[in-house]
Amino acid sequence: MYVKTILDEKGRNVVTGGPQLTVRQAAVYLHENHIGAIVIVDRNDRIAGIVTERDVVAAIARNGAECLDKPISSIMWGNVHRCDEEQSVEELMEMMSTLRARHIPVEKDGRLVGIISIGDVVKSHIRAIKHEAEAIKAYIAG
Repeated sequence: MYVKTILDEKGRNVVTGGPQLTVRQAAVYLHENHIGAIVIVDRNDRIAGIVTERDVVAAIARNGAECLDKPISSIMWGNVHRCDEEQSVEELMEMMSTLRARHIPVEKDGRLVGIISIGDVVKSHIRAIKHEAEAIKAYIAG
């Protein structure tokens, strides 16, 4: 199975923000959209950074509530690990495990086309196992 398959099943919508976003606004986006990460993009939909709920909590723990009015660039990860649609889910799982990353943006031709979370990977893995079990049962019964 490939990243493209997961995106085709779950959709390609990604909550994004620009570099002018504040930490407070990012926290609101995370809460209102029930998500764990926001991809920060430039005017051309190119990935400039990523901010996770962990980053917001860490910023507050380090600097207190005054960090909420700072620009998102003060806490975002600028060196964003990404994948493409042609990567296998196994490669993606290895990447997520090695990097300890729960969200990986997906690029195509240098532009953001989706995001994969660890939950998306687990769901696809469970679906694959169920499909395999059903195929084995059908083979045995047939």
